[in-house]
Amino acid sequence: MTFPPYDSVRGEAKVEITIKRSVFCAYIAPCTTKDQAIEFLERIRAQHWDAVHHCYAWRIGPHGMEYRMSDDGEPSGTAGKPILFALQRANLSDVIIVVARYFGGVKLGVGPLARAYADSAQGVIAASELWTIRPMAHLTVHCMYDDVSTITHVLEEVDARFTPTYSDSITFDVDVPLVNLERLKAEITTRTNARAGYSKIAAE
Repeated sequence: MTFPPYDSVRGEAKVEITIKRSVFCAYIAPCTTKDQAIEFLERIRAQHWDAVHHCYAWRIGPHGMEYRMSDDGEPSGTAGKPILFALQRANLSDVIIVVARYFGGVKLGVGPLARAYADSAQGVIAASELWTIRPMAHLTVHCMYDDVSTITHVLEEVDARFTPTYSDSITFDVDVPLVNLERLKAEITTRTNARAGYSKIAAE
C-alpha cells in the first residue's frame, strides 16, 4: 500500500469564539502517536479544569488511519464528529484538536452547537501553520559502473534523495516518496535489464 502526501501542523495554535455567552477555546497540536495525543488532551484539561466540556478529535498516520473523537458529555454527534470532519476536510493527520467549552447559561440547540464546534475547529486550523508530509521509503540500490548514469536518472525522475558509495560496484542509499516506490523498482529492473537490484526496503 502506498500513501500520497498529506498535511499536518508545525506547532500549536489557539482560537477562542463566543456564542450566546458560551466560550469555546480551541487548541490544535501535532501528534504522531496516541500517547502524544492523550498527553496534549490532558494538558488542556488541566489548563481548563473549570470548563464544562473538553471535546476532541485526532487523526494519526497517513490520512488518518487511526482516529478518535469524543463529545465529552455534549449531545451525541455535536462535538467530536464536527471536529473530526474539520480535520478530514482539511486533509490533516498527525493532529489533535481539543475544544474546551465554558457554558454561558444559554442552551444552543443541537444544530447550532454542532456548528459552534465545527467553527472552532475550522478557526484553529486556519490559525495554524501547515506543512506537507510525504511518506518515504528507504532502500539500497546496487549496480555496476556501466549502469550508474541510468540509475542516477531514474532516481532523479522519482524525486529520490540518494547518496552513492563507490567500491567494486556502486551502492546508492536512497530515500524515495512512498507513492513512487513501485515505479522506482520497476524502472530499476526494466532500464538495466535486471542488472541492478535493490534491498532493505523500509517505509517511514
